[in-house]
Amino acid sequence: MQRKICSIGNSQGVSVPADMLAQLHLSVGSEVDVHLDESKANIVIEPAKKKRYPRSIDREFVSQVNEFIAKYEPALKELAKK
Repeated sequence: MQRKICSIGNSQGVSVPADMLAQLHLSVGSEVDVHLDESKANIVIEPAKKKRYPRSIDREFVSQVNEFIAKYEPALKELAKK
C-alpha cells in the first residue's frame, strides 16, 4: 500500500490505516518504536515494548510519578527550558 509523506507542524509523517492499527491493538496515543533498518533501507514502526521495572522498584511509586509528570507537564517543560 502506498502512502504519501505529509507535513505535520515542523515534521513530516505518514498516516497509518485504521485496520492496521486495530490489528496491532494501537490507537491515538499509543507508543511505538521507530527505527531505520539500513540493510533493507526501511523505516520500521512497531508497538513499543512495555517497560519492565526491577522488583526493587515500587509500581505504586512509578504510577504516582507518572501521574505527577502528566499533571504538571507544561510547567515541567517550561522549567526545562531555563
